[in-house]
Amino acid sequence: MPLPTRDEAWDLLCEWIQNEGLRKHCLAVEAAVRAYARKYQQDEALWGITALVHDLDFQRFPDMDDAENGHPRTALRLFESLNWPPELIHAVAAHADHLHVPAETLLDKTLRACDEITGLIIATTYVRPSRDIRDVSLKSVKKKWKDKRFTAAIDRQEIAHNVADLGEDLDAHIQLVLQAMQAAAAELGLDGGGN
Repeated sequence: MPLPTRDEAWDLLCEWIQNEGLRKHCLAVEAAVRAYARKYQQDEALWGITALVHDLDFQRFPDMDDAENGHPRTALRLFESLNWPPELIHAVAAHADHLHVPAETLLDKTLRACDEITGLIIATTYVRPSRDIRDVSLKSVKKKWKDKRFTAAIDRQEIAHNVADLGEDLDAHIQLVLQAMQAAAAELGLDGGGN
C-alpha cells in the first residue's frame, strides 16, 4: 500500500489543520518519532509520516465522544480510502486511548510515548526568556514535570506509563525527544525568533 511522500503528507495536514499550535505539535511528534526510528533502525519515512498525520482531523473533529466522526475516526477513514499502510492506520488508532485499540507494535508504542511529552517540552520552552528550545535542558523539563500546576492537562502518569510500555527510561526518553525537537527548532518556531 502506498506511503505518501513527506510533502504530500504535509500538504494534506495543512489542508486539514490551520491552527499553528497544532501544526507545531504534529511537527514536534514527527521529529521525536523519526529520532526513535533511527535509534531502532526502523523505516523512518513510515514512522515520520505516521507521526506527522496522527492528529490530522483534530481541529475539524475534536469531540472524541462523537462515535462516528470524532478524532481520529475521520482521519482513519481517510487514510483507509487512500490505501495508506495498515501500520500507519493502526498506530494512529492506537494513539487514541478512547478507541481501545491496543498498542502492539514498536511504532504504536513510540507514537504514544512521544505524543504528550512534546507538549510539556514546548511549554517549557515558552516560559524561558529566550523562547529558544536549544536553551532547554533535561533538568528544566524535569523541573516542570514535577510542578503539577504547570500544563496541568498533560497527564504525567500516562506519559510515564507509555514510556515504560516502550521499554525506555523516562529521563533518556525526555532527552531523546528534546534533542530531536532542538534539531528542528526553526521548523517548530522554537528558535527564539519570536514565532
